[in-house]
Amino acid sequence: MSFLSAETARALAELVALDALHGDVSDDESDASPLERLRGIRSLVAALEADPATLASVRDALAAGRSWDEIADAAGLSPSAAKYRWAGDDDEIEARHEASRKRKRERPSSVPTDLPGLSVSEAAARLGVTPQAIYQRATRGLMEVKTVELPDGRTYKRVFLPEA
Repeated sequence: MSFLSAETARALAELVALDALHGDVSDDESDASPLERLRGIRSLVAALEADPATLASVRDALAAGRSWDEIADAAGLSPSAAKYRWAGDDDEIEARHEASRKRKRERPSSVPTDLPGLSVSEAAARLGVTPQAIYQRATRGLMEVKTVELPDGRTYKRVFLPEA
């Protein structure tokens, strides 16, 4: 009996079938289109990521006395990422992942374009200095730098250059 879930085993079988279609034939003569192969690969990756066998293997490794460093190395992750993904019971893991999904939904990933003033890097480029020089000038009182906070909690340092 396989340790993989039925869905993962199916995705693996489909990818193997595509590979069999490809055989020893060159890419341009393959029966499987490049997009079919790409879909098959991504489907298998997604199935493996969601497969309960991954968490079961982590728990078995912990029970066998393996460290988070060893588990992270085997998974190709940092120890903190491995702990974040797999530490705790099912409820703790789900709560942590749901909190992460909620943060991502609530906080856009792009910087708004309608902020007042200039960013530190924009001001540095305009004046021909480094961003560190902007902060030094602000500390010395030679330049106005303010922190702008948005309603969603994100903050940005903004530079207000004196009018020439």
